[in-house]
Amino acid sequence: MIVSQAKREWRKRTNVALLATKLTDRIFSLIYRSEIDGLRALAVVPVILFHAGFDLFSGGFVGVDVFFVISGYLITTILIEDIENKRFSIVNFYERRARRILPALFFVMLVCIPFAWMWMIPSQMKDFSQSLVAVSLFASNILFWRESGYFDAAAEEKPLLHTWSLAVEEQYYVLFPIFLILAWRFGKNRVFWMIVVMAAISLMLSEWGWRNKATANFYLAPTRAWELFAGSIAAFIVQKQGVQKNNLLALIGLAAIVFSIFFYDENTPFPSVYALLPVFGVVLLVLYADKETYVAKLLTTKGIVGIGLISYSAYLWHQPLFAFARIQSVNEPGWLLFLVLSSISLLLAFLSWRYIEAPFRKKERISRNQIFILSFAGLAFFAAIGYFGHKSDGFSGRESMSVFSDLNYDNTNLGYARCNDELDSIEPKLNYCFRASDEIDNVLFGDSHADDKFHGIVQNVPSKGWMLIGNSSCPPLMNINVESADGTVCSERLDKIFKFLNGRSNIERVVLSFAHMYPLDTLIAADHIKRGFEATDRLLEDREGLANSPTEVFEIGLRRTISYLREKGVSVVLVIDIPELVVMPEDCLANKASCEFSRIDVLDRQKVHRDLLAAISRDYEDVVVFDSLDVFCGKEDDTCSILKNGRTLYRDSHHLSHFGSVEYG
Repeated sequence: MIVSQAKREWRKRTNVALLATKLTDRIFSLIYRSEIDGLRALAVVPVILFHAGFDLFSGGFVGVDVFFVISGYLITTILIEDIENKRFSIVNFYERRARRILPALFFVMLVCIPFAWMWMIPSQMKDFSQSLVAVSLFASNILFWRESGYFDAAAEEKPLLHTWSLAVEEQYYVLFPIFLILAWRFGKNRVFWMIVVMAAISLMLSEWGWRNKATANFYLAPTRAWELFAGSIAAFIVQKQGVQKNNLLALIGLAAIVFSIFFYDENTPFPSVYALLPVFGVVLLVLYADKETYVAKLLTTKGIVGIGLISYSAYLWHQPLFAFARIQSVNEPGWLLFLVLSSISLLLAFLSWRYIEAPFRKKERISRNQIFILSFAGLAFFAAIGYFGHKSDGFSGRESMSVFSDLNYDNTNLGYARCNDELDSIEPKLNYCFRASDEIDNVLFGDSHADDKFHGIVQNVPSKGWMLIGNSSCPPLMNINVESADGTVCSERLDKIFKFLNGRSNIERVVLSFAHMYPLDTLIAADHIKRGFEATDRLLEDREGLANSPTEVFEIGLRRTISYLREKGVSVVLVIDIPELVVMPEDCLANKASCEFSRIDVLDRQKVHRDLLAAISRDYEDVVVFDSLDVFCGKEDDTCSILKNGRTLYRDSHHLSHFGSVEYG
């Protein structure tokens, strides 16, 4: 009997031990799965090769979406286990995230600063400084949303552009644990369905977003959240039933990701239902790629897992390397250089993983208090550098950057007062409304191509007082609906200006200055090309229905403006626009592009514009037309230049610098 009782006790303890072992193994398998590291490698390599410009990996950007799903899965798994075992601590959670994310990120940012100081012109340095602040506030996705599109050429020269995805994850890390712990009181099953509903809403929002607000849709968390929630949903399922073995479904998941990498491109709306393919592929791998499946065995090979382990650092390093290479190169770097830089990013990733990531994860080496102190100190340090870089216009006082000083432009620093009347107080407000004195008898009216000439005209043309009035991208056309290529709607602003002019009897002269591109069919300025503007994005519509083609609508609107001003007894001056450049002036100053251009080319590009103004001047003999081309070319010389006396006349590819404005006026 004693023997039997001993056997029963032994069996009981053995069963408990086996159960505990199984539970421990299950928990460990939920938190660490080597195939997940293999999946990270599958995510990071295509991202790197996509940013390197290899056309074969045209959809490599989906690697970011793969990372989102993985993050959602792992974080939710950890949180569920902590909550169910009553060991959840928000402080512990943020400590783990700080250890994981910040040390390597800080190191990469620190390394970027001296290269930015040496190689970036002030405008680039100002943008970089703003990104330092944004990264420190976990808001770089918001900054880059406001600045440019992800696929714009200008974005490729931003060393910290890729941190937008970190910001999305960080915003998720801040909010999701709080939601989960508050919602848990309703039961795990209901929490699961809450997440499903939120994911569906986010997906629908992204479908609306790519059609209406494409850049915001790409960068902002609300339209990306469903990808993270997809990982969270997978975590609930795996936590309940474990990882299943299904070779077919695992292969389908892998195929979905690979297909996206090779067949998607920058024209694929993202995120949208198209993103379901790679996201669903990751979910299938998470659910069904048991370690015995063919896919898991492939993903857990030593080399692939090794890349997966260093994937975070590799992601951090590749974009700065590529961006600085592009900044330093006259032309787009070749594929061989990008291949070398891709390899270097993996080497640097291994070093930073070995000597920065790994040590900071060990609590016995760096305590909780130390990690929090270092984190806050680092965030404050980079935010401070970024703030001073922004306030100093990209540290424009650097001796090595003095040649670029003319690229800085701000009419508000020249002593001109805002109008502070109905033009300023009534919405929509104008971009440009400045007075050189209290008494006004001359008005410069137009778009940004009037703003850049205002300073020079005030300095060079005698008058009781000059006033600048107008709005960016809004040519001075009466009774014309105008929507510019950058999305500016002009009609209300122009109506407000004409109403203002109608009530002023002391104005003797109005100078009309505007971009010549409006009546043309193409946009060739380097700025417009970089920002992805298309001529077809513009709208010119005659409210009275008397003209249809853009050129005809433009002409009839301009003639109405001139007739209106002449009827009021105001003399009119028309300005032939300055030449647009097919290169950026900073590339000229850095000897990366020629500073010269051809008078014949300018006359050819401006033919429609010049013919239009010539026809108007013939019909209205008292209308003066001012031709600015001699400022850049000389009267007898076909060769024109961006520079004069070693200084640049331009601040970008189609606006004057302050120096150029004075020379022009």
